[in-house]
Amino acid sequence: MSVYLVVGGAGFIGSNLVEALLERGHTVRVIDNFATGRRENLEPFRAQVELFERDITQARGLEEAFRGVDYVLLQAALPSVPRSIEDPVGTFRTNVEGTLNVLEAARAAGVRKLVFASSSSIYGSNPELPKRETMLPAPMSPYAAGKLAAETYCRVYHRVYGLPTTCLRYFNVFGPRQNPASQYAAVIPLFITAGLHDREVTVYGDGEQSRDFTYVSNVVQANLLAAENPAGAGGAFNAACGDRITLNGMLAMLEQILGRDIRRKYVAPRPGDVPHSQADITLLQETFSYKPQISFHSGLQRTFDYFKDLMQRDNRDHSVR
Repeated sequence: MSVYLVVGGAGFIGSNLVEALLERGHTVRVIDNFATGRRENLEPFRAQVELFERDITQARGLEEAFRGVDYVLLQAALPSVPRSIEDPVGTFRTNVEGTLNVLEAARAAGVRKLVFASSSSIYGSNPELPKRETMLPAPMSPYAAGKLAAETYCRVYHRVYGLPTTCLRYFNVFGPRQNPASQYAAVIPLFITAGLHDREVTVYGDGEQSRDFTYVSNVVQANLLAAENPAGAGGAFNAACGDRITLNGMLAMLEQILGRDIRRKYVAPRPGDVPHSQADITLLQETFSYKPQISFHSGLQRTFDYFKDLMQRDNRDHSVR
């Protein structure tokens, strides 16, 4: 079995990766500063994980965590397009400088491969669908620009220093452990929790914008395939399902699962938001034998069940008090 280091392992996607790696019998280390990651995400398997509480913007102190590591899964980032518009400098420091520090630590440690979590946002508003890796990037936000810059550093470290790197461009990942309480919460956990509490949801735009919503286990699969296969070094790959659904369509599906209507308020679109997004996943399929395992509807049901169970447990805890 191998030694994996999940950078940002207390986050939503990172903690799902940690869980999957432990299930496969790997040794797992985690780096997280808990700026956006949550300790409760690691709680179910905390005893099985070696945790390094570090900030990747500080290069000093990373060496110990990387010593003896086979594979690095770099998930750490300040997420959210709106956050990056409010704080472009902070986003740059974590998402670009932090990535560079991790690459340098991985190079020094001689890791076998580093897989970087990139983003579909780098494609921008190019109307052509589906999005292919050969398209010219056109970032529309500091977040997207930072992800593209970090991708470029990953390629350079492969070409110049021989560090095998693979970039995965995530498309709207959702699932258990995603934080609905954040100011910058993603739309699916936000809508699910609003529906469960019978609160009104805010839809930016007319709701006809579409996304290639990708259940988290599909992204976990893509990471493990990319890490353990020497192919694809120096490349970037779309990690998604290759389909798309509108926000209105997603809400209708969620109402069916919930069993009642969800109140909606439509407001002006947000700056930096992309109208439509859908991935061509051919390259990922051909290079790593990737195949999405969980459909959007099945993923939405699983995510709903997770947040419903969470709400019921919270209610029981409050009633005991």
